[in-house]
Amino acid sequence: MSDKGARARGRLLWEATRIFSDKGFAKASTREICQAAGLNVASIHYYFGDKAGLYRAVLCKPLEDLGEGFNQFDEPGLPLRESLSRFMAALLCPWGQDELSTWLMRLHLREMVEPTPDYKDVMARHIQPYHLRLVNLLARHAGAARADDALHQLAFALVAIVHDYGMSREFMQILAPTLLRGSRAMDRVLERLVGYGEALVEYERRVRAGAGHAPAKPAARERQSQRTKR
Repeated sequence: MSDKGARARGRLLWEATRIFSDKGFAKASTREICQAAGLNVASIHYYFGDKAGLYRAVLCKPLEDLGEGFNQFDEPGLPLRESLSRFMAALLCPWGQDELSTWLMRLHLREMVEPTPDYKDVMARHIQPYHLRLVNLLARHAGAARADDALHQLAFALVAIVHDYGMSREFMQILAPTLLRGSRAMDRVLERLVGYGEALVEYERRVRAGAGHAPAKPAARERQSQRTKR
């Protein structure tokens, strides 16, 4: 692709990301996107095939970029802290720190409430491989012979605590305005999150070794004891 073509394609992706995030797939028009990009209406067909192809490219581009950050986070022999640091840093850095990342976050939030047919396939192709790699990494460090639902839950928990710094950033700035202030704020956040992640993995390891607490049983026994006393 020529430099001119790459620039045109980039303008389409930029404007489409903004408009799709604001209006959703169904209400966004290709004409509006092309006008905003300063291109003719045939350009979407030329570069992406159709509106659905453009939308898919908008969804895939940031996930493909994230993939570069995930490289080698699960190298055999790597300490857990370093693995978590690499993985969490790749998730933490992009979200909510500039205009484009805000649009992308809003777009993916839209997909959670208004899922499009392609979204499941996009997730399966671009996210599932890294999720499974994370689960296998956790299995090694938690002393599990193979992946199971508890390890999937642990993986979801680790991802969630990082994603919240994008999805809840505006709330955080209201509730704790100094937390994300300063040039090294995200470095400090990452350091804490990695420590929290280590604690979650250690808890899972202890549960599997029989040294942890089964969450529901103590409470159930306490309720039964109170009923007996009555």
